Amino acid sequence: MRGLALSFAAALAAAACSTTKPQEQSDWERRNPQSAATTEEVVDPPAYPAMKNLLEFSVLSADGFRFYIDRASLSVSKEGLVRYVLVARSPVGVDNVSYEGLRCASAEQRLYAVARPDHSWSAARSTWRPVSTARHVTLAQDYFCPQKEPIRDAYEGILALQGGGHPFAKGFAGEAVNRGR
Repeated sequence: MRGLALSFAAALAAAACSTTKPQEQSDWERRNPQSAATTEEVVDPPAYPAMKNLLEFSVLSADGFRFYIDRASLSVSKEGLVRYVLVARSPVGVDNVSYEGLRCASAEQRLYAVARPDHSWSAARSTWRPVSTARHVTLAQDYFCPQKEPIRDAYEGILALQGGGHPFAKGFAGEAVNRGR
């Protein structure tokens, strides 16, 4: 009888330890419940970029690298995320190709996938990070997120790349983008 009582007590203790209590939240999570729960849509990488679709943009202190955006991959989601394929060509001609995104309002960037030598994609385990590298700062400030607002569509981004920068990134004195097409 005593063994049965000990077994019962052990079972109760195990059950008490296994109960799940609500996960504690930070002050920010309590103040912004919908923001913490919001998840980004799953996106598949586009086709590997064709040379004819690459638009070059200038980056200061690029250490000899040349940077390109694949015009065919440029998109803006309904949430205002700007996604694109970036090609970084080394001084010896080796291409590093990645599928990336910019979140303009919070000045963050994310790596979605990296291209393999056979032109297939390898998914990246990346989260949103502050924009910090010269190429991402340039893309955000001068082309895709003028005044921290996302471009409205791919066409606006292509015009900015072809024009050497978005007119609104140059201030309000610059010419406006032809939105009438």
